[in-house]
Amino acid sequence: MKPLLTTTCFSALAVFLSSPALAQNQLNALVWCDHTDPALIEPFEKAHGVKVNLKEYSGTGEGISIIEQSRSGDWDVLVVDTVDILRLADMDLLAELPESALPLADIFPELLMPKNTRRDGKIYGITEKFGYNTLSYNKNKVNIKDMDNIQVILSPAYKNRIALYDYYLPLIGLTGIALGKPTAELTLADLPAIRSTLFEMKKNARQVSDVVAAQTALATGEVDIVVGGGEWLTAALSVEMPELDWTIPEQGALLWSQALAIFKDSKKPELAIQFVQYILSPEGQARLATSSCYWAMPSNNKAADYLTAPQKQVLRWDSQSEYLKKAQLYPLIDADLDEAMQDIWTEMLQQ
Repeated sequence: MKPLLTTTCFSALAVFLSSPALAQNQLNALVWCDHTDPALIEPFEKAHGVKVNLKEYSGTGEGISIIEQSRSGDWDVLVVDTVDILRLADMDLLAELPESALPLADIFPELLMPKNTRRDGKIYGITEKFGYNTLSYNKNKVNIKDMDNIQVILSPAYKNRIALYDYYLPLIGLTGIALGKPTAELTLADLPAIRSTLFEMKKNARQVSDVVAAQTALATGEVDIVVGGGEWLTAALSVEMPELDWTIPEQGALLWSQALAIFKDSKKPELAIQFVQYILSPEGQARLATSSCYWAMPSNNKAADYLTAPQKQVLRWDSQSEYLKKAQLYPLIDADLDEAMQDIWTEMLQQ
């Protein structure tokens, strides 16, 4: 769900790392686009007298590819889907995060996710930001009450007025929710029914779109609903286009979350910890939540003190307790289920 931006290239990074003196004053991070906002990064750089070199990537697979092509110690900090933390820890890529250095008491309890971030009692990642894959829509073009029922994605009343977000995991998860299948319990046996419903959704939709295309289609009126959207899709547009909105249907939605981790072979582990602490601080969290790339909820509940009333309204701060109770996590899948899901998604795209 991350729009792509141009970031620091490897050649420039190599030049930076070639100088021992300069290397002492730099931190190298693989991040999502929300971390490339100067309003987020510059306060840390000024406070610590360092330069943060950022390399943006999209998707865990791409991130792993970058890591595999890098030298040991090239990277210090990583932003990744929370559900992928233990996958990377099991690859022996991540360092244990010292529990005493983390503001665990200030994190929304639902975002601690020990099953996704701890192995043998050790923490390898911590959620920094979260949101929902749900329904985004133009409230001037739809019956708002219809948005309370996820079955609207199959309604003939909205045929050719819907865009499907082009990412198989949340869309398969939402399809499971529409069928009454909890995402935590999905198995290969559930896929035939999910496949059939996905095909129905595709026939009812106008397009299957990446983040930018889906956002553009909603903003220009090409579609009135984006399935898989959420606050991250519409919040940044809310000032100029208040008619764009999002909600969580009665059946629920998918909770997405991104986490911070530190590389095991980081040459600057202390500075990396300080960076993590800054991002997780109330001030850092407020800046991250309202990053120019996309908005979403901060995991530290004390960020509320640094957000304006309009910002909290757009993020639905006061509704989070209700939303978190209704949200389900991304499916936790093994290699066989993942491959089968991707095959179904590819088949659906080609129909």
